[in-house]
Amino acid sequence: MTGGTYTILIELREATTLTVGALGERRLPAGWYAYTGSAFGPGGFARVDRHYELAAGERGSRHWHVDYLLGCEVAVVRDDVRTSDADRECAVAAALTEGPVGGFGASDCGCRSHLAYDRDGNRLRRAVTDAHRAARDP
Repeated sequence: MTGGTYTILIELREATTLTVGALGERRLPAGWYAYTGSAFGPGGFARVDRHYELAAGERGSRHWHVDYLLGCEVAVVRDDVRTSDADRECAVAAALTEGPVGGFGASDCGCRSHLAYDRDGNRLRRAVTDAHRAARDP
C-alpha cells in the first residue's frame, strides 16, 4: 500500500473548546481546518481512511492530536489531498496559514503547527492544493 504526505480538510460547523492531549484545552473558531500529516507506516494511506472513520463516529480511540478534533461532533471531514511516496509534511504545513493551536500535530518536528485555519473553505482548499503541488516540485 502506498503512503506519503496528506492533508485533510475539516469543516468545524461551530466554535468549540477541545482538550487536545498534552496541548490542553483549546478554543477553536468555526470555519475550515487543514491538518497535514504523513503516512509511511505499514498501512500507508490507510491512516487517512482511519481519520474519516473516526470523524464518522466509527472509531473511538485517540492517538494523534487530530483525533481530538475529528472526534468532535461539529467536525466534518470534507476532503483530502495526497502526495504519494514523498515526505513533504513539514513543507506543506509551513506553506499554509497558521491555525489557532501552536504545536498541533508537530510534536515530532520543529514546525509551528500542522493545523491551518481559514474561514473560507474554498480558499483553504486552493492553498492546500498549491502547497502539495509546490512540495512535489521543490
